Parts: sequence; structure tokens; C-alpha cells
Amino acid sequence: MGGYDGDQQPQMQRRMLEAAAAIPGVTAAGYADRLPLSIGGSDSSVFADSTTDYRPANVIADAQTLDVSPDYFRAAGTTMLAGRSYTLDDDKKAPAVAVVNKEFARKLFGSFDKAAGGHFKKWGGERVEVVGVVEDGKYETLTESPQPAMFYSFLQEPFGSTWIIVRSQHGAQEVAGALQRSMRRLDPSLPLEIKTWNSELESALFAARVATVALGVLGLLGAMLAITGIFGMASYAVSKRLRELGIRVALGANRREVLGAALGRAFRLLAIGSAAGVIRGVLATRVLSFIVYQATPSDPIVLGGVIMTMLAVGLVAAWIPARHALAVDPMILLRDE
Repeated sequence: MGGYDGDQQPQMQRRMLEAAAAIPGVTAAGYADRLPLSIGGSDSSVFADSTTDYRPANVIADAQTLDVSPDYFRAAGTTMLAGRSYTLDDDKKAPAVAVVNKEFARKLFGSFDKAAGGHFKKWGGERVEVVGVVEDGKYETLTESPQPAMFYSFLQEPFGSTWIIVRSQHGAQEVAGALQRSMRRLDPSLPLEIKTWNSELESALFAARVATVALGVLGLLGAMLAITGIFGMASYAVSKRLRELGIRVALGANRREVLGAALGRAFRLLAIGSAAGVIRGVLATRVLSFIVYQATPSDPIVLGGVIMTMLAVGLVAAWIPARHALAVDPMILLRDE
């Protein structure tokens, strides 16, 4: 907002929002001083309404802080859980108000349905009324635990940088062109950059994508080593029992009994290894969930699929030499041994 100072800044921001909302196909247009997951986030200490001593020891929550316009939540797709959003009457002449997220309401008020209408104090003692509660979001990183956040009216907490979030029924290219023309009509000298929401989140997803690719390559190499080891172990275990298998065939054992004898020990070894692998896998995925977005500590489908794959590989590895042994004359097997 270069060139706009004091009361000129919020007035220009209101004109920009009105111009964006007037574009055909736009269903919501809101303002924010920054986007979630963007670099340069700010937070603030929060105190209970009854607090008179503002030492750090009395801080109840350290909350993320964003300055937004009345229609920001609808434009960003954030659900309002209780109370209301801002209005243009929530300016500097009105009492200080805030919309908080569910985690903020839980920490200060016990539950979100008790928060609307309640009060808290900011650093310095200013009393703020909670007028609404919205759902939790991600504010700094994708892997962060739920953390408290509070949203102030941009008319009460003016900020220089301006992000206008536009939700439209039309395509991004069409909206971008119309938005650029509208802003240029207001002030051709304003610096303007238009991005889609997904492209702006690319930087937040970069680390997770790199970690996913790296771990995927390592996982593929580990799977190849595991399959090679299992195949070799099972084949060797059966090859050492060829004399026993030959004796069983010579004594009249049928093919099913011989295959059962050949595969039984391999199956037991694989079962023990799979149980140990599940335990270690669960421990490893707990670490993975802090690195890769939406990696769950225990996914039964993935763990079950890995176990069944390793069992199948091991049984096939044991079945191949056992089947080969059954096709050979028992006397040849006994002479070879």
C-alpha cells in the first residue's frame, strides 16, 4: 500500500475489496495481511480477561495473529462455527473485537460454544471481545499441531501489505485479467501481483514433496533389498532340506504334504519377521508424520499391504525350489546329498 498513509490506507483497501467483489462471477472477496503458511507470520501473547499482571508467566496462549476483512472467511473457505464475522462497523471507533479459531476457544474458554461473547486481553492490557469462532487451520507449517489463532478487523488493526483473496465461479485466467483491470482503474501506480491460491502454497509444499520423493527412493531401495533377502533366505532354507524332501517322497508322501513341510518353516520365519517389522514400522511412521504432510502414524491398509507382499514373496521363494524338488526323481536327490 505504498503512497497511502493513515486513514487513506483502510479507505483504499475498502475500495479494492468493493472493486474485486463487483467482478462478474466473484462470489466472495476478502482481505488479509498475510496468507496462511506464508513466511513472516506473527503471533501475540494472550491473557485471561481477569488478568492484571502481564508477566510472561501469566500468558495463557501464544496465538497466531492475522488482520482480515469481513468476507475473508467465506473467500478462504473457512467455516464459521459460532458467532459472527466482522462488519465494516468494526473500525477504530468501535470496541476491539476478534474472531478466534477453535483451538483458541478451547484454551481460553474450554469449548468453542462458550467463546462467542467472551473477552480476553492482549499484551498491554487491551480488552478484546470474541465475536466469532472459526475452524482450525494451518498457519505456519503443514505438519504443525493445532494452535490458537485470532483474526482482527483490518479497520481496527491496519497493516501495510494487502492480500485480496477472491473466490470465483470462473477460471483463474479470466478472473486474473478482470481483477488486474479493476485494480488498475483504482490506482495504476499500485504494485500488483496475481497468483492462484495453489501456486502460492507451492513454497509450503516444497519441503514435504522433497521429503516424500527422498523417502520414496529410500523405501524402494529398502524394498528391493528386503525382497532379495527374503527370496534368498527362503530358497536356501528349502535347498538345505532337499534330502529330507526326497526321503518324504520316497516314503510315499503326497505333493501337498511335501509342499507343506517345505513352506511351513519359511512361513514361520516370515511371520516372526513381519511382526517385528510392524512394530518398527509403526515407530518409524510416527517420526514420518512430523516430516511428510498427512502421513498417518499407523495406516492399516499400508501396513497390511506390506506384510502380505513380503509373505507372498517369501512363500513364492520357498515354493519354487520345493516344486523343483518334487519334479526330480527322489533317488537323484538322495544321491546328490
